Amino acid sequence: MNERVRTPAGLYTPEERRRRDASPWTLVQGILAPVQFVVFLVSLGLVLRYLANGQGYDVAVVSIVVKTLTLYAIMITGAIWEKDVFGVYLFARPFYWEDVFSMAVLALHTAYLFALATGALAPRELMLLALAAYATYVINAGQFVLKLRAARLQAAREDKPSLTQPVEMTPAGGMAK
Repeated sequence: MNERVRTPAGLYTPEERRRRDASPWTLVQGILAPVQFVVFLVSLGLVLRYLANGQGYDVAVVSIVVKTLTLYAIMITGAIWEKDVFGVYLFARPFYWEDVFSMAVLALHTAYLFALATGALAPRELMLLALAAYATYVINAGQFVLKLRAARLQAAREDKPSLTQPVEMTPAGGMAK
């Protein structure tokens, strides 16, 4: 007889949620994600400016390198966070597809750095590669925003009794947790 391994209906088991809330890497991720997004927006503007009028190539390149370094930082610290919370560095059950897509984001950003360092692409093609990397980043960021929303909804469901859950009353007539 096969026993099925029960996967929790929500994003986190109660123990994973406790580890998430206790991990210092949760705060690090919470700080790095918006920082990276701001760096992305500035860099995107500089790349588009260069593509539109040919001005600001050097500053656009620096911004792409900074964006890539912030991506590496969030990926490394995110892997440490996954290890803290789920016991694996990457491809944890709740974040499997986000991590898979993150590999494409990393590959394109790294390809940009390689092409820049080796001179494999002309400036315009480098900027187009950066835009491709940025497009994958936007999709991946969207995946994580959806997971954050799912985690908040799960926490809200778990923190207050629903109409279908039995409510235990205390002797004084109040509700017990």
